Amino acid sequence: MAQLIADRRDIDFVLHEQLEIEKISKHERFEEFNKKTIDLIVSEARNLANKELLPAREQGDKEGCIFEGGKVTVPESFHHAYNLLVEGEWIAMTEDPEWGGQGMPRTIALAAGDYFNGANFPLMMYPGLTHGAGLLVHEFGSEKQKKLFLKKMFTGEWTGTMLLTEPEAGSDVGLLTSTAAKNADGTYSITGNKIFISGGEHNLTKNIIHPVLARIEGAPAGTKGISLFIVPKIWVNDDGSLGEFNDVVCTGIEEKMGIHGNSTCSLTLGGKGKCRGLLLGEENKGMRAMFLMMNEARLLVGLQGLGCASSAYLYAVNYAKERIQGKNLLQMLDKDAPPVPIIQHPDIRRQLLTMKAYIEGMRSLLYYVGYCNDMVHIAENEEEKAKYQGFIDLLIPVAKGYVTDRALEVCNYGIQIYGGYGYIKEYPMEQLFRDCRITTIYEGTNGIQAMDLLGRKLGMNSGKTMMDLFAEIQKVYQRAKGVSSLKELAAKAEDALNTLGKVAMHMGKTAMSPDVMKAFSFAYPFMEAAGDVIMSWMLLWRASIAAEMLGKDAPKKDVPFYEGQLKSADFFVNMVLPVTLGKMNAILSNSGAVVEISEASFGG
Repeated sequence: MAQLIADRRDIDFVLHEQLEIEKISKHERFEEFNKKTIDLIVSEARNLANKELLPAREQGDKEGCIFEGGKVTVPESFHHAYNLLVEGEWIAMTEDPEWGGQGMPRTIALAAGDYFNGANFPLMMYPGLTHGAGLLVHEFGSEKQKKLFLKKMFTGEWTGTMLLTEPEAGSDVGLLTSTAAKNADGTYSITGNKIFISGGEHNLTKNIIHPVLARIEGAPAGTKGISLFIVPKIWVNDDGSLGEFNDVVCTGIEEKMGIHGNSTCSLTLGGKGKCRGLLLGEENKGMRAMFLMMNEARLLVGLQGLGCASSAYLYAVNYAKERIQGKNLLQMLDKDAPPVPIIQHPDIRRQLLTMKAYIEGMRSLLYYVGYCNDMVHIAENEEEKAKYQGFIDLLIPVAKGYVTDRALEVCNYGIQIYGGYGYIKEYPMEQLFRDCRITTIYEGTNGIQAMDLLGRKLGMNSGKTMMDLFAEIQKVYQRAKGVSSLKELAAKAEDALNTLGKVAMHMGKTAMSPDVMKAFSFAYPFMEAAGDVIMSWMLLWRASIAAEMLGKDAPKKDVPFYEGQLKSADFFVNMVLPVTLGKMNAILSNSGAVVEISEASFGG
C-alpha cells in the first residue's frame, strides 16, 4: 500500500534536488524547517495517509452521505480520519501557531497534501475548505472576529465553507440575489439560497462557519455591489460560546458521479427570517476578498487532480507488472513462449510513460507554485516579492485548469491499462476517475481558467510577468544544453517556448481588437499549449539534475530513478511537443469557425 498514493522518491526529488527547499531554513521565518524536520513531516503525512485516510476512501464512496430532516451524516469512516487530522494539527499547516497552525512552508504543506489528497480527497475537502475560509477571517476579519472564529477553524474544531453559487448565478457571481439588511446591533439579516456547497452541512463538527457573498440593500448591481459575511451555522456569542441555530437550513444534497463522501448541499439562509451574519471586510468589497481564497482553492483543486492521477499511475504500474497476458512480441512465432506481464507490451509502456511524464511535470509545477508562495514571504525586497507573486498569479490557471485536465487523462489511461477490470467497482480505477472528474469543473471550470489566463494574466504588468517567467524557463534550457544527452531536447523545447511567445503576442493583440470573440475561442487551446511548454520546462529541469547526478556516479539504488527522468523528458519533448506546435500553428491560423457558425447550424 505504501506506494499506491504517491512515490516518496519523486517527492523527495522535487523537494530536495529540484527546489532545494531545505535552504529556506536559512531565513528566520522558516528556520526550524531543516531537512531532517521536512523529511519527518513528509513521513508522518505518508503514514497517516496510508494507514488511515486511504482505507476510508473506498468505504466513503460506498456509504456516501445521508440527508434526513435537514441534517447530513457523513461516512462513519471519515470521523476517525478527520479526528486524526485535527489531532496532528494538519488543518492549517502554513498558518501562525498563535491561531492553531504550524507555520510550515507552503511547499512542505503541499507535499503532505500530496499524500492526503491522493489517499482520500473527498475527505480532505472538509479541512481544505476550512483552511480557505479561515484565511478570509485572518486577512479581513476584525480582532474580535479572529478571536471568535479563527483558532476554532484552523484547529479543525469547527469547519468552514464557501457560499458563492446560486441557482441563477453559477460562474456569473454578479447575478446573485442573496441580500443583507443591516440590523441595529451591527449584524446583518441574511436571506438567500445557495447551491453546490461542498461541506455545507455535516456531522463532523459542532459548528460550520460560512463565508457568504450577498448584496447589501441599495448596493450597486453586479460584482461591484457584493459584500462578504461570516454566517455561522450556530450563532457564536461574544464570549465564544455557542448560541442558537442560525437559520441556515440544508434543503438537500446532490447525488453525484463521484466524491460521494463529501456532502454537496443546497442551503437556504433566513427562510424563517432568523439568519444573521457579520460583515467581513468592507462593504461592496466581497469579490476582492474572495479572490484571496480563490488562489488557495484552485491550487488545492490542482493537488486533488494530481492525487487521483498519482494514485492511478501507481496502481497501473503495479497491475501491469503483475497481470500476465499475451506473449512478448519478439516471441510471437514461438508457440511454446509463455505469456508475459503486460508491462512488456509496447502500447502499455506508451500509456504508462505518458502517465509518468505528466505526473512528474504536474508535481513539480504545483510544488513550484508553493515555492513561489514561500519566496513571497521571505523575499529580500519588494521587487523580488512582486516577481514571485506574479508567477503565482500567472501559473494558477495552469495549475488548476491544465493540471486537472491532464490528471483526468491519466486516470483514463489507468482504466485502460486495467482493461475491463478498470471499469468495475472491485478495482480502484473507476472511483479515481469519477472523483477526479469534478476537479475540471469546480472552483471555476477549466474553460474559465483559460479565459482568466488570456484575459487577466497574460498582460499582467504590461507583459513583464510573462517575460520574467520565460527568463526562468530559459535558465533551465541553458542548463540542459550543457548536457550532451539533453542538448537536442533543450533546443526543441526552446523552439516551442519561442513559438509560445509569438502566440501570446498574437493572442494579446487579437483580444484587444474587434476580433476579441475569436481570440477567446482559442483561449483553451492556448492554455493547453502554455501548459505543455511548462511541462517541458519542469521535465527538462528534472532531467538536467538527473543527468548531472548520473555523471557523478549516483548511488546504484537511484540510477533507475534518474534514468527514468531522462526518458520522461525525451518522451514529452519528442512525442507531445510536436502536437503542441501543431496547436499553436492552429491558433495563429486565426480561424473564425467557432464564432462564425450560426446557432442554427449546430442543429438540435
